[in-house]
Amino acid sequence: MYVSYKWLQEYVELGGISPEDLAEKITRTGIEVESVEFKGEGIKNVVVGHVLEKEQHPNADKLNICRVDIGEEAPVQIICGAPNVAKGQKVAVAKPGAWLPGHVKIKRSKLRGEESNGMICSLQELGVESKLVQKEYANGIFVFPSDAEPGQDALPLLGLDDTIIELGLTPNRADCQSMLGVAYEVAAILGKDVKLPETDVREVADQAEDMISVRVDAKKAAPLYTLKVIRNVKIGPSPLWMQARLMAEGIRPHNNVVDITNYILLEYGQPLHAFDYDRLGSKEIVVRMAREGEKMVTLDDQERMLKSSHLVITNGTEPVAMAGVMGGANSEVSDSTTTVLLESAYFDGLTIRGASKDHGLRSEASARYERGIDPNRVHPAAERAAALMARYAGGEVLSGTVEVNNLQIEPAVITITLGKINRVLGTRITEEEVLDIFKRLQFDASYENGQFTVVVPTRRGDITIEEDLIEEVVRLYGYDRLPLTLPAGAGTKGGLTEIQQKRRVTKQFMEAAGLFQAVTYSLTSEDKAQQYALEKREPVRLAMPMSEERSVLRLSILPHLLESVAYNVARKNDSVALYEVGTIFLKRQDGKQPEEQEHLAGAITGLWEANLWQGEKKAVDFFVAKGILEGFFEKLGVAEAVSYRAQAIDGLHPGRTAEILLAGSVIGFVGQVHPNVQKELDMKETYVFELNLEPVYDYPAEPVQYRPIPRFPAVTRDIALVVDRDVEAGKLQAIIEEAGGALLKSVSIFDLYEGEHMEPGKKSLAFSLTYFDPERTLTDEEVVAQHDKVLTAVKEKAGAELRG
Repeated sequence: MYVSYKWLQEYVELGGISPEDLAEKITRTGIEVESVEFKGEGIKNVVVGHVLEKEQHPNADKLNICRVDIGEEAPVQIICGAPNVAKGQKVAVAKPGAWLPGHVKIKRSKLRGEESNGMICSLQELGVESKLVQKEYANGIFVFPSDAEPGQDALPLLGLDDTIIELGLTPNRADCQSMLGVAYEVAAILGKDVKLPETDVREVADQAEDMISVRVDAKKAAPLYTLKVIRNVKIGPSPLWMQARLMAEGIRPHNNVVDITNYILLEYGQPLHAFDYDRLGSKEIVVRMAREGEKMVTLDDQERMLKSSHLVITNGTEPVAMAGVMGGANSEVSDSTTTVLLESAYFDGLTIRGASKDHGLRSEASARYERGIDPNRVHPAAERAAALMARYAGGEVLSGTVEVNNLQIEPAVITITLGKINRVLGTRITEEEVLDIFKRLQFDASYENGQFTVVVPTRRGDITIEEDLIEEVVRLYGYDRLPLTLPAGAGTKGGLTEIQQKRRVTKQFMEAAGLFQAVTYSLTSEDKAQQYALEKREPVRLAMPMSEERSVLRLSILPHLLESVAYNVARKNDSVALYEVGTIFLKRQDGKQPEEQEHLAGAITGLWEANLWQGEKKAVDFFVAKGILEGFFEKLGVAEAVSYRAQAIDGLHPGRTAEILLAGSVIGFVGQVHPNVQKELDMKETYVFELNLEPVYDYPAEPVQYRPIPRFPAVTRDIALVVDRDVEAGKLQAIIEEAGGALLKSVSIFDLYEGEHMEPGKKSLAFSLTYFDPERTLTDEEVVAQHDKVLTAVKEKAGAELRG
């Protein structure tokens, strides 16, 4: 709902409160304000101009030279290309130095050799959306009424000096789908009164019932239907102020009669419809349900096939409107209309919603009927519209209202105790404060024997039970005034558990490492259930599976994660890195619910780095996947307890796969997908890992320790060791670390050689060793002595020889 700040002031004394402050107060009471927009933002120095003369530009067929009076000492010359510019018009002129929306500045210029001192503006150039501009001005400049004064500021005339507050209404607040509804809300917030618009109308002696009769066959769908007759109307433009308000609310102006019905829709929230009486072809209106397969042409010139569930307004023979949704083309108000039949009715919301949904027609009227309108505004809205048609269309309002009234809606009466209000809210609000809130809401309330009796006006159809009244009290009392208390039994503040924290760290690390999170099905097929499972068990089968592809619970995350990788690769996304933190399910032998384990799995393929401008590319390999896991274990503080061991696993490359051990127990694996599996999935080299997170999370992490930066130099020694090909680098590194003692601070492998200069069955592994003592500078003798121990250890325990 768009709320005009200036329009709102006609109903409520706002007391100088700014639109921004008002928006904040509205939000604090439970209705979200989505935006506050000043319509004239960025527009300066735009005035009314009077076109005194217009002549063809001598050097351009589509340009005109206009002499325009802009309220200054002498007229100015402006070049205009609008097709509808004409002598005698009152137009919007942006003077030299003016600013228009989009940060456009107007300057003096020459167009085809002729001087132009400003610009004659269209509404679009002043920031009005094209869909809201009247059809006659859609492709040209806007023309003011003749009483506009040259030099007068154009923004107030066009409603561009206004501020629009956009409300994000929830379905229960149908009362605020009108300016009067918002006025009641704002008046309650500010403690002000609401000034209702005048509905008095001067009627002529002739009776409306002599010209039209009404019969309602669908009494449930249309419990109240009224008609007023206005004759001798003169169709023309509506007042400029009304057009401006409609455009500000997102409605395009048409003519005075149609604009008045739309204006009342916005003001009262009551949909109205105007028929051309002379085009009805009947003196009877019959409201009934449509016949199955019946057809009608609506105002948008579309033929509609009706159902028996649709409510229609007919002339006794054929439909002339789809009730509450859209009128018919056969009774549309046109320039030749002289007598208007004005409909104001209360229709069943569910019936209107059904028709609106069936035809894909959601109009301003249907939106209000769907949420519910105030039955007590049906008559005042019609009287107000008739009075405006008499004033602005020159019409004569015939005496009386023709109606069929079967409506039985009474105001809700709710009782509630002061004790319950305070008990639910945890407050100590007094009787006087509660009564004052009900008074501000304009609810009829009394207090007797500790109990409030509240008569809720029909405009607030959302209030039906005690809890609704409590909500109204707290809204206006102030949510920010509610006391802050912990729930009973809560002795500590909330927070994440240790497992939750580690789970969050896991996801953050994987995403920081460049992997994207995936979420795959927990259900899989019998064929895939055992693939890559860390623990082989019979899968848990569903009693009523959706399909065989989703018939059992998974034992591993990887099969579906690989499917996701293959799906991306098939769509030319060649470099993919995915991870998933999810649950696998292990069947129990005792028939109980399956055991659930939280696993982490990842799958990476393609390029890991691609700095093409430097000619640098690095494909994913085993060490990328292993490095991600090493960083992860380091992050969780368990790296010291993790080791890797070469292993052959089904579905993985036999020479590029390792088990992951934590404190000696297998918790997962890392490796390359087997080439046969890669071929089946049409993928290039893909590396995967999966591990059980529960032992990782449960393992006591090493506390973070801080050491000063060493002041003394370190000593580095590089060694190349020749060993049998089946000796693992990790085994050698472990021997070196153990023999190095306290002086050896780090060991890293930097080379592997298995070339022609190496004996058959042998390989060379090169390590870099760093020695230092944080308390002193090491001597060569000390380093050599410790280094000799390392060489002796690797020779005795692994048969390693120094490479010559």
